[in-house]
Order: sequence, then structure tokens, then C-alpha cells
Amino acid sequence: PAKLLMSESVGMVVVPGIEGYFGVLPDHMPLLSTLRPGVVSVHDGVTDAPSKQFFVDGGFAEVNPDGCTLLVDEAIAVEDLTADNIAERQSAAEERMQSAENDIERAAAERALLVAEEMTRAMTEAAA
Repeated sequence: PAKLLMSESVGMVVVPGIEGYFGVLPDHMPLLSTLRPGVVSVHDGVTDAPSKQFFVDGGFAEVNPDGCTLLVDEAIAVEDLTADNIAERQSAAEERMQSAENDIERAAAERALLVAEEMTRAMTEAAA
């Protein structure tokens, strides 16, 4: 791991699982899940609104009665997402798509485009 983003007791975490979003509460039954690009919402239990939100580019979630561990390549606070940064990512992904010489490079470029699209969605929903 490059760094620990947060480690604290919270009321609930909502995670973008590959099959859809799921909530993790204290004493949750054990599970492993693949993550898709999306927003992780941390709820402190005091209000219904999330106290923190992070965009993740995918990864894995391990849930057990003691907590929830997310392993991701990239996590960005939703409030730090900017239209300029997302546009740069999208442009770079489109260039990679055009210059892809094989299926592996094309799949990586498609994934980068998906991440940029989901970042746009996260930024738009946060602004609403």
C-alpha cells in the first residue's frame, strides 16, 4: 500500500461493488467483493448525509465483523475532482484508444475512459 487513507470507526460505509452499491454496517457478515469505479460514501452515523466521499477507480473490498478494508489503486476526495483534471484524463484515454496496437492496450484505454466518465458523474452528483 502507498498510504492509508482513513482508519476510524463510522456508522456505515457505502461501497461501489461490481454488482452495485452495498452498505457495510458494524458487525457485517464477512464478504469479498470486486469494486468498480465509483464513490465510497462514509457515514458517521450522526446525520443521513455522508461525512466523507471518495472516488475510487476500482479494486477490492474485504468486509468482516471488525471492519471494511478497501484496496484500490487510486482514491480521490470527491471535492478534489475538477473538470479540467477529468478532461485531461479523458483526452489521454482517447489518445491511448487511438494508438492501441493490441487488445490489451485497447482494454486499458477503455478502462481509463470508464474511470473518467464515472469521475464526471461523481463530480456532477456532488455539485447537485
